[in-house]
Amino acid sequence: MRWLLLAIALGFLGLFVGLPIVTVFVEAFRKGSAAYWEAVRDPETWSAIKLTLLTAAISVPFNLVVGVAVSWLVAKYRFPGKRLLLTLIDLPFSVSPVIAGLIFVLLMGARGLLGPLLERHDLHVIFAVPGIVLATTFITFPFVAREVLPIMNELGNDEEEQALTLGASGWQILFRVTLPKVRWGILYGVILCNARAMGEFGAVSVVSGHVRGQTNTVPLQVEILYNEYNLSGAFAVASILTVLALCTLAGKKLIESRIRVRA
Repeated sequence: MRWLLLAIALGFLGLFVGLPIVTVFVEAFRKGSAAYWEAVRDPETWSAIKLTLLTAAISVPFNLVVGVAVSWLVAKYRFPGKRLLLTLIDLPFSVSPVIAGLIFVLLMGARGLLGPLLERHDLHVIFAVPGIVLATTFITFPFVAREVLPIMNELGNDEEEQALTLGASGWQILFRVTLPKVRWGILYGVILCNARAMGEFGAVSVVSGHVRGQTNTVPLQVEILYNEYNLSGAFAVASILTVLALCTLAGKKLIESRIRVRA
């Protein structure tokens, strides 16, 4: 029975995980390495890569700071509305990314609730980089908070209370006691947040406007190339995301192994 279950598990993973990954690289290099590098060096592809990295560079640190602050607040204090805050943390998980993008369009689009105000101040959010950053930040918000919060709850407040009785300030307790205890959870959440930020499609597709060379991220660039029947180019760009995903998985496994060793 054990070998049967192992064969079923490996067969499932090979069919639905391994085969698609291999297919991406096979199709990417089907026309040779010259065609592959030509697709990767395309100006629109480079623009999509830079926009993807810029979006992740903004949204991930923001969610890191806010996620740690929210986790600290929920784990260390009692206050009215605590259950509501916990529910709001999980809201991006329960809302479809397309619906989330549509909400931003209805709020900040040209005919949205805040659209006229933004236009009077010549601020462009929707179909521009700020809208992409906002949508990505919203979708990836729960990852850091949901990784750090359980660790803070499990470790308790004993060490913080001891530091407080010894005269430590709130900032000293945060940086010298709490954060070192949860650093692996923070790093784990950051890796997951970064992976989702670079691979987000639904919400970004709604708010970007698909402006070539300006508001297309890597996933949107893959869609455009595929719709234009440029299959080798689409798979070449998709291989970049695949490599990033594999690096993220390797980082995740490394952190898990470090956590087990320390435990």
